Amino acid sequence: MPVTTETPVGQIAANHPLATRVFARHKIDFCCGGGLPLQEACAKKGIDASTIVAEIEKELATKNDSDVRWDEKPLDELIDHILSAYHRPLDEELPRLEAMARKVSQVHHDKDPQRLSEMLKVFLELKAELQQHMAKEEQILFPMIRQGQGAMAGAPVSVMMQEHDAAGEALRQLRSLTDDYTPPAEACNTWRALWHGLGDLETQMHQHIHLENNILFPRALAG
Repeated sequence: MPVTTETPVGQIAANHPLATRVFARHKIDFCCGGGLPLQEACAKKGIDASTIVAEIEKELATKNDSDVRWDEKPLDELIDHILSAYHRPLDEELPRLEAMARKVSQVHHDKDPQRLSEMLKVFLELKAELQQHMAKEEQILFPMIRQGQGAMAGAPVSVMMQEHDAAGEALRQLRSLTDDYTPPAEACNTWRALWHGLGDLETQMHQHIHLENNILFPRALAG
């Protein structure tokens, strides 16, 4: 499918996985904001949409056989991928980030008390929400889809997408509170590692939500 300025961002990401590199580069939301046409998404960022199309086409020219088209894979295989690539790593990563966030907030509180306190608060809320969210997917929604009942999963899918929006907002808050994950000059190694880890969490969550919002959920609901 050709990429045009009128194509929804999420559809571009689903049909052309390498396009997500371009979206991430320009901070274009392709997960929660995946329903916007590329032209509109670019306008919100003050970016020329034709430039983004050209960058995407350049990325696609590098495509090789290892690029996975998850929109063409069986739903069971896609769910397995989401679990192994995103859910299980979060089981380990969220507690690791919490430990660092608590340490940085406690040790360096006097350097930036308001923002460090808010960063810790937002992260802990996000962590709790993600853990509850993944449990609901694994215990309710994913089994329904595996059993061929995806077309009847409109209510749980709606809840999951609302929670994805909430997670996206929390990630935006974290990016703002951390100056785009740029550590201050006086930051210790833990502080720097935390900022890097939060930035990587954002990247992984964007891919994670994209696979569910733009590929898994629509296909499941379509039966």
